Parts: sequence; structure tokens; C-alpha cells
Amino acid sequence: MAELLKDRPLRIVIADDNYLVREGTRRLLEDSGEVTVQAAVGSAAELLDAVGRLRLDAVLTDIRMPAGPGGGADGGPAMEGIDAAHEIKARAPGVGVLILSQYADEAYAFELFRNGTAGLAYLLKDRVGDLAQLLSALREVAAGGSVIDPQVVEALVSRRARLRESPLARLTPRELDVLREMAQGRGNAGIAQALFLSESSVEKHVNAIFAKLDLASEQQVNRRVAAVLTFLRDAGLRTPG
Repeated sequence: MAELLKDRPLRIVIADDNYLVREGTRRLLEDSGEVTVQAAVGSAAELLDAVGRLRLDAVLTDIRMPAGPGGGADGGPAMEGIDAAHEIKARAPGVGVLILSQYADEAYAFELFRNGTAGLAYLLKDRVGDLAQLLSALREVAAGGSVIDPQVVEALVSRRARLRESPLARLTPRELDVLREMAQGRGNAGIAQALFLSESSVEKHVNAIFAKLDLASEQQVNRRVAAVLTFLRDAGLRTPG
């Protein structure tokens, strides 16, 4: 596939609801001589329609896209570019999708790659100014590869480092379940009922939590408050299973 793509310009669709950005990107790519922009559209509905009608190698889309007259995939007023990317990969697996985003937050990259990485790329929007990098990413996804922006990679690495340093990393999955229930204001009896455990098992888990969070010497009430504060502060670092 990669060898075939070297013999001709890439056939792509550009999707961005900002006309000036859309047309500027079109001109930039077409002037390179390495890309043929077969359509430039302003909504997710138009993007999906173009993917269905045209023979394409790749799609370049903004992360935020209005759905168009038909509404979003969930009936809402807008369809995100990431939702459109998933829909494109379901309908046309051979079409690569490059998402341009203003967000370096790793959560967006996790969402894009949740079903796999093949033929997908996530780049920050200011990469549009780096034509060589943009063309390289388009070729990569068209050939079935994947690309992730270096700044997002840094955010992922930083997130993993923070997770390792968090006291919550010391807890077992069951202890985290208990602490999660504690954070919702439940006492031991309520936690036991919610998790289908005996109260004695909950008490053991609670004491283990206090010990691992270095709260064993605190007074009983203060220990529960401090444990919950730790959970609320650090739980967002953990990727849902």
C-alpha cells in the first residue's frame, strides 16, 4: 500500500467548520503537489457523505465539527471529529484519518485510539504550519500506520509518572472500590451492601487503605476525610478499566 501511494498524490478530504482555515489548508497541501483535495467540507455530515462517495486515501479533520442538518450520531446538536473518525473507520477501514486538535490533553488521544490505532493520527493544530510533518502524517495513516503528536506523548508520559507517584498506586483494585464508595459518603455498612462484602471484610480493607496512605496514626474521622481527599485529588489520573 505504501509503495502504491508513492506513485501518485494522496486523495484526501479536508473537514473544518472554519472556511478560512479549510481553504488555507487546501491551498497549502495542493501547492505541495503531493495531495489532491477531492473535497473540503464544513460539517461531519458532509464529511461522512464525501467518504461514502469518493475514492479516498485519507481524511484531515478538525476535532470539533458541527454535525450538520441531520444532527450528531447520538441525536445531539454536534458530532465531534473523533466520533466522525470512528464512524469513518467503521464504514471505510482503508481510509486513514488525521485529527487536528487544539487540545494536548491525553484524554482526547485515548478516546481516538480506544478501538485501535491503525490508520489514525492525532496532531495539534499548529502542526498545519509544518507542511513536511503534515504530509508525513497523512502518508502514514493512508498506509495504515498511526501518529501521535509529541506534546501529547509528553502528556501521557507525565500522566504515568504522576500515577506512579500517587499514593493510590499502592492500593489493590478492591481497596480502590472501597475508597470510591467511601468518597460517596458511605460508612462501612453501606460500602458492604454496595460491594456485596461482609462488614468485617470492609473494615479490613479500610484499615489497609489507611495504612497504605500513611494515615494509620490519624484519628478515625480525620483518616476517612484524608483518604477521601487523596482519592478526589488523584483518582482522575487513573485510566478507567
